[in-house]
Amino acid sequence: MSQPIGRVARAENYAFRLRDGFLGAQMLCVAFGSLVLVPLLTGLDANVALFTAGAGTLVFQIITRGRVPVFLASSFAFIAPIIYGVAHWGIPATLGGLMAAGGVYVAIGALIAWRGIGFVQRVLPPVVTGPVIMVIGLVLAPVAINLATGANSSGDDQIVDRTPALVVACVALATTLAVSLLGRGFLRLLPILIGVVTGYVAAWGLGLVDLSEVRGAPWLAWPDFVAPAFNWQAVLFMLPVAIAPAIEHFGDIIAIRSVTGRDYLKDPGVHRTMMGDGLATGLAAALGGPPNTTYSEVTGAVTLTGATNPALMTWAALFAIAFSFCGKLGALLASIPTPVMGGIVVLLFGAIVVVGMNTLVESGEDLTQSRNLAIVGLVLICGIGGLHLEAGRFELQGIALAGVLGVVLNLVLPRPKDA
Repeated sequence: MSQPIGRVARAENYAFRLRDGFLGAQMLCVAFGSLVLVPLLTGLDANVALFTAGAGTLVFQIITRGRVPVFLASSFAFIAPIIYGVAHWGIPATLGGLMAAGGVYVAIGALIAWRGIGFVQRVLPPVVTGPVIMVIGLVLAPVAINLATGANSSGDDQIVDRTPALVVACVALATTLAVSLLGRGFLRLLPILIGVVTGYVAAWGLGLVDLSEVRGAPWLAWPDFVAPAFNWQAVLFMLPVAIAPAIEHFGDIIAIRSVTGRDYLKDPGVHRTMMGDGLATGLAAALGGPPNTTYSEVTGAVTLTGATNPALMTWAALFAIAFSFCGKLGALLASIPTPVMGGIVVLLFGAIVVVGMNTLVESGEDLTQSRNLAIVGLVLICGIGGLHLEAGRFELQGIALAGVLGVVLNLVLPRPKDA
């Protein structure tokens, strides 16, 4: 009797592994559209982004002892800084700055382990993080419009004629909106992916797609890894950028806690989850990929499907690593016309602004109170108004300036006596 029972047990284990593999592939499908969006917009290699997202997720699981069901990929908060960094210092120096941003996460994790999360919340209250997140979206607004109208991200070159570009961008945007608003069940988790596919089809119909590189690409190819270089200007520029994704990290961990009923702030501890993000970001930048942080899309998938087993994320990570070696996939992603991405990021960058606004609203702070008004107003105006602070070769502006200014003002401005 033991032999048949053993065979049944092995068959059941095989079925469970097969099911987990399918669910892991489903998780990667949810994250895929946003996962490849950052490298496509910033000039980084999409295959490298797939590889580093998978490897970073495995690192995160090791640091967090395999307790938290999340898949890591790049936060949209990094898009504008990466574009700016690549334009001013090149890809290797920008990657060095991103490694430093990963170090910020590790440092925050160590600080939480030492002093507790309350210390970080005092330094980065909503009155600071809210407007900084808003600045990220507002700084990106010209990039979104340039891409949607057929230009490159800076608007210097017209890549696609304006009229067909706007048609394609509107198709991609309308599809993304329709799926996010009217979609049901699992379909509602794929607005970006479906928007990209629909926009791509529209662009192909208008003759804007060139598939010659796809036909010539090999099925199997080594990802185009890039080694970082260290430029202190790029490093100083990237350090404050890490603030917004760090805040997003807390929100995602709390959201997953509400779904699973497990208190990840205590076990494995938010200091471990933050360090996991930091080490994964450092690994990604060391190989030429975008930063890796906890991912809201996967949080939504966990909420909808109830698939709370962290092992599923291991499967998703393994699939991402396997796909990264498909040369034709990278060539296909590179063939997506810029208006397709432009139509989608018009919505996404606007959503970043709304997230910042919501951070302020949920805080319940009186924004007309003099101290709060000063912090929020100065961060917004200086962050998006083009203010540059220079000292020799040191330069601070945009998102970095907004982050530093917000932290400094919060520390030095006197609080109301009744606070």
